[in-house]
Amino acid sequence: MIGGIVLVIACIYVVRLFSLQVLNDDYKQHADGNAFLKKTQYPSRGLIYDRNGKLLVFNQPAYDVMMIVREVRPFDTLDFCRTVGITKEQFDKRMADMKNRRLNPGYSSYTPQTFMTQLSAQDYGRLQEKLYRFPGFFIQNRMLREYAYPVAANVLGNIREVSPRDIEKDSYYTRGDYTGDLGIERSYENILRGEKGVEILLRDAHGRVKGRYEDGRYDVAPVSGKNLNLSLDIELQAYGEKLMQNKIGAIVAIEPSTGEILAMVSSPTYDPSMLVGRERGRNYLKLNRDRYKPLFDRALMAAYPPGSTFKILTTLEYIRENPNYKSYSYECEGDGIFNSVSIHCYNHKVHGTVSLEDSLAYSCNTSFSNIGTKLDMDALNKLCGDFLYNKELPYDGYYKKSSYTMTSKTDKSLIPQTVIGQGETLITPLHNAMVMCAIANGGVLMKPYMMDRIENCDGSVVKKFSKDSYGRIISSAEAQTLTELMMSVTEYGTASDYFSGAEYTVAGKTGTAEFNENKDSHSWFIGFSNVNNPDLVVCVLIENASNTGASAT
Repeated sequence: MIGGIVLVIACIYVVRLFSLQVLNDDYKQHADGNAFLKKTQYPSRGLIYDRNGKLLVFNQPAYDVMMIVREVRPFDTLDFCRTVGITKEQFDKRMADMKNRRLNPGYSSYTPQTFMTQLSAQDYGRLQEKLYRFPGFFIQNRMLREYAYPVAANVLGNIREVSPRDIEKDSYYTRGDYTGDLGIERSYENILRGEKGVEILLRDAHGRVKGRYEDGRYDVAPVSGKNLNLSLDIELQAYGEKLMQNKIGAIVAIEPSTGEILAMVSSPTYDPSMLVGRERGRNYLKLNRDRYKPLFDRALMAAYPPGSTFKILTTLEYIRENPNYKSYSYECEGDGIFNSVSIHCYNHKVHGTVSLEDSLAYSCNTSFSNIGTKLDMDALNKLCGDFLYNKELPYDGYYKKSSYTMTSKTDKSLIPQTVIGQGETLITPLHNAMVMCAIANGGVLMKPYMMDRIENCDGSVVKKFSKDSYGRIISSAEAQTLTELMMSVTEYGTASDYFSGAEYTVAGKTGTAEFNENKDSHSWFIGFSNVNNPDLVVCVLIENASNTGASAT
């Protein structure tokens, strides 16, 4: 019995010693904290360039106030608050939040903790002069983003302070670190952020720093993030945003032969520098509460009825089912009833006798509703699937949006609206631009992308993004036929006022998307330039435009 008691006590001692010496590192941290000060060295975040090598996003120095709680001694808190520009209440809250292990899982009184971020140069200068009065506090150099152009906020994104959830998901982060938020900054965070380093400083018995431990032998240098080169043309992007001032909508410009996105405008937008520095939180709240939703990327995320732009696919299906499509003729009286559904042309305009080419040129609703009642709906659904309706569209790996259409042979009342781009059909501006890209590229649809290459700081290429495609979705002959028909839109049809006499040829289609009888309709234009050698596809969407398709054109 006595032997058993001794054995139990011995086991308790062994387990406790193992816990203290192996599992628990508090005493090690305490000992190391007495002898060393480990300062994190933050890497320079990767730079971002446009397709022409113009610098879009770079770094500027910033300063964080750090503290080691166990080394803090009584000091004049009011003097400290005045120096860094906060109130006593804010000071107390920051201290409480820092010590809250739920908000700050990595908290330890022995290790440096972030007390305050993004000190201004003026506050930094004042604090530096008085730092000796505040034991336990020191300054940590950081990097913040700066934007060379006040545009492309929806594309580039921004950076924000990490949340407790970010810290929990990724051990790279500690409280006070920054991470990409939205756009390219978020999508390529792991590439842009680099790798942290550490500098080990030696202390004396009074806690005073005496220099680098063993001349920096055990220091780890930070590794800068990699640079990104985009397909974006910043001048074109700026021009697009200028055109969209005081409008709600989007513009997407793509090079059809490669899929490179040259511009992607969402309006209203904001200056990306608004979300940098101490005012970020206030500005973000202001933008988030704005009823026009400038943080919402309409080019990628907003789905609209395609309106008359969908008639391109209706036309293609009719051509497939009717080789003698050139003999098509219809008498438009401005209004008509199809499958018990009343359809009218815009403003009840009477087009008279129209061919298929005229129907597309004048965007005749009654003619296309008449065509729709004669089509094989299963075949039209399949055609829509080939053009990626009902499918998720990945964009640079970080966002997917499903556009869809709905046609039915059993519910014939849906057909007249569906074939003219109303009914249940929805599409994003990026997707509508892709529809036009397939036609401009002779029937082969390239996958859209904005990342051209990733480079090291010395300019050496880490990764070059290659062109990829969804394959051929229509024949080259069909693409050529659609191009010729769409040229009628710009030569004598609904867009002729804007393109007649131009030095370059354009094939395109206007669209008016009705969605709410109490508001004006949405306005679309999709098209491409230089029809013999297409070099640019543009999709424009303007919400609630007062003069229909003409606004986008």
